[in-house]
Amino acid sequence: MRSLFADRHDTSARSSPTTPLAIILVTLAAFACGNNNGPGGPGGPAPTLISTYPADTAVNVPINVKLSATFDRVMTPLAATNFTLKQGTTAVAGTVGNSADGMTATFAPTSNMAPGVAFTATVTGATSAAGVALAADRTWSFTTGTTADTTAPVVSSTNPASNATGVAINTKVAADFSKSMDAATITSATFTLKQGTTPVPGSVTYGPGTTATFTPTSALSSSIVYTAALATGIKDLAGNALASAYSWSFTTGTVAALGPAPVLLGAAGNYVVLAKSAISSVASSALTGDIALSPAAASFITGFALTDATGYATSIQVVGKVYAADQAPPTPQNLTTAVGNMEAAYTDAASRPTPDFLELGTGNIGGKTLAPGLYKWTSTVTIPSDVTISGGANDVWIFQTTGDLTQSSAMQVILAGGALAKNVFWQVAGKVVIGANAHFEGIMLVKTDVTLQTSSTMNGRILAQTQVALQKATVTQPAP
Repeated sequence: MRSLFADRHDTSARSSPTTPLAIILVTLAAFACGNNNGPGGPGGPAPTLISTYPADTAVNVPINVKLSATFDRVMTPLAATNFTLKQGTTAVAGTVGNSADGMTATFAPTSNMAPGVAFTATVTGATSAAGVALAADRTWSFTTGTTADTTAPVVSSTNPASNATGVAINTKVAADFSKSMDAATITSATFTLKQGTTPVPGSVTYGPGTTATFTPTSALSSSIVYTAALATGIKDLAGNALASAYSWSFTTGTVAALGPAPVLLGAAGNYVVLAKSAISSVASSALTGDIALSPAAASFITGFALTDATGYATSIQVVGKVYAADQAPPTPQNLTTAVGNMEAAYTDAASRPTPDFLELGTGNIGGKTLAPGLYKWTSTVTIPSDVTISGGANDVWIFQTTGDLTQSSAMQVILAGGALAKNVFWQVAGKVVIGANAHFEGIMLVKTDVTLQTSSTMNGRILAQTQVALQKATVTQPAP
């Protein structure tokens, strides 16, 4: 695919044809000394803790929930010494459990946590199934609310969507829940896929975020109706089960999707703009879809002339609702889940290995036509002229950069060949600036801030871990 779509004269994605002798000798020496836990060794790289519940700094956490820690790979089962909880310096009694897929551990307090109190959770000494330890201990804190969680979880979205047609035959089937779930209850017995009455063999995982995924063992048959089902044995971290069984059907197409697996957004995908510290608008910005801010309060959503309602607000600039962490329940808990999912999605996108294209154009992608795949840059990415993203409706693009993303004024990101904005993911460790009168497509997963300058437009979602500034911009959520 690289020869079809990438710049034919760009050689940055190719490896060097020669390797210096010194590097070879150092590598052989390390291997001879038994260093098997590096990226190329049998143990592989260190595991990463990609999401937690509650998220770090979360507030109003229900007093009756389990804690969870989800990793990016199968782990050796965590024991009581690996996963602990403290109130100040006092250890909280509880039990540690592990999910069937080996990727999530839980801590269940013996009794309800004290209300309105700060707690600190720590994961230490955890190792992957290959015997590689976490690079460092992981600690996070949260504050409880005053009540227990007694609300049943619901299925908020599925992929493929119910009654979808033309689904790629190599698809993974996913269901997203309204809240964080107990991974130990999501298994091949409670999440199934069938062709008629015949079970489809596959594996089930939970995470990142609040998403459960069924991965078929082999490609699905073409032009066939499949039915996925979730049983009432599935429970959230407070022990509340699905109120009723849930099922949906879809029909496959005839081809496989190209590119990496899509990034699962979970509850973060419910918002066209989601940020943590501030969202500002210069009227008249126009947004289609809900917007949300957490853990900051509604007072940090500025320029929208908000009208308060119970649990949300409205604005003439927003075709949808406006949410913030200080609004009436269940909004605070919903936003805690969404922010946790946003952070998990960012980590997932940033940690995808083995890029198809490395340092393409040394970061300048203007004028290029980009095939489905995983792209990586260790520099700022610029779009000084129009760029085309070309592929089918099921194909996926993930763009990773450790720097900023800057699009020049009046330039366009163009989708071609049936490509959809919901399948285009921009993971940016720095900041994003979209120039005046420019047009952008895709899902932004941004570690810092995002600015859309005057009269810029965007089809996609802005998921930013600091602030979003909209300067008379138009942002529309992508088609499902």
